Amino acid sequence: MRVSLELGKRWVFATALDWPGWCRRGKGEQAAIDTLLDYAGRYAPVAGPGFEPGEIQVVGQVTGTAITDFGAPDVPGPWDDEPLEPGEARRLTGLLEACWGYLDPVVGAAPEVLRKGPRGGGRDRDQIADHVRGAERSLSCPKAGIRVPPRTPWGEQRTALAAALAAGAPGGTWPARYVIRRSAWHVLDHAWEIEDKST
Repeated sequence: MRVSLELGKRWVFATALDWPGWCRRGKGEQAAIDTLLDYAGRYAPVAGPGFEPGEIQVVGQVTGTAITDFGAPDVPGPWDDEPLEPGEARRLTGLLEACWGYLDPVVGAAPEVLRKGPRGGGRDRDQIADHVRGAERSLSCPKAGIRVPPRTPWGEQRTALAAALAAGAPGGTWPARYVIRRSAWHVLDHAWEIEDKST
């Protein structure tokens, strides 16, 4: 299983390069890898029956940014520039769509008001869903080379983004591999947040 590391001063992100959405952070390289492995069981329903991660191989690392230390992956690596054959583009895009398919019932089943953090911070269910939708429109879509108007229904927005990514995002400013991975991470990170804060 190919894994990359994004090294910030505060956080390190470990990302499974061939399994979009499976990306976790920790306070140090080993902690990030351990957390990634801890989430294998949660990721498995998204990945489906073909999910066989295998032994970890760290293929490289990139230096993070202030956004990394804020708590989000932010830096593509040279592995993201690898040629993306049509079949692989469809597979990776399908995993992003599986992340969307995981998020929707989580949102549907969650209470409107979620448990807050120790200082009372954190967003509620609808705020998180709006945040994910807005980030896809304002970040993922432009990076994939498409423009989606603000009030586009979420389903139509996803269809447009998936089509661009499955085609390799030819007009994008980020490599298609990275747009898919970054978008899938964001969807699952918030799906798991909603799950954790619903109990």
